[in-house]
Amino acid sequence: MPASRHTATTSLPIGSDADLAWVRQEVRQVAAELGFSLVQQTKLVTAASELARNTLVHGGGGQVDITPLDNGPRRGLRLSFSDEGPGIRDLDLAMTDGYTTGGGLGLGLSGAKRLVQEFAVDTEPGRGTTVTVAAWAGGVPASRPEAR
Repeated sequence: MPASRHTATTSLPIGSDADLAWVRQEVRQVAAELGFSLVQQTKLVTAASELARNTLVHGGGGQVDITPLDNGPRRGLRLSFSDEGPGIRDLDLAMTDGYTTGGGLGLGLSGAKRLVQEFAVDTEPGRGTTVTVAAWAGGVPASRPEAR
């Protein structure tokens, strides 16, 4: 497998629809370089697209940090979407299947969670939100931390 040119975290702004396209493109490129299959790339890009749109629409914009992961022979990718928006008032409701406030792909947080191996939300009303996801090329790593 060729070495990835991505070895450190890349941060991208999320402030416009054009930024959403850049996020999708960068996530797909890094995932491909790390050895993710086409199906895995598509799942990760779909989750990233939904989370980036949430960051823009509900958080008023923010950024994504894209971090390649190395767990011995396994390669992974962590995406951390953060904003300084109003936060999520009712996280349990927001994680409910079918819950939507409109404007996205209709997947919501619960749909994005199903597309990755690791998922965590840090939010508080008035403080903003950070959603962190991770996926591993070939599936779940041997020592998987519990995801919320």
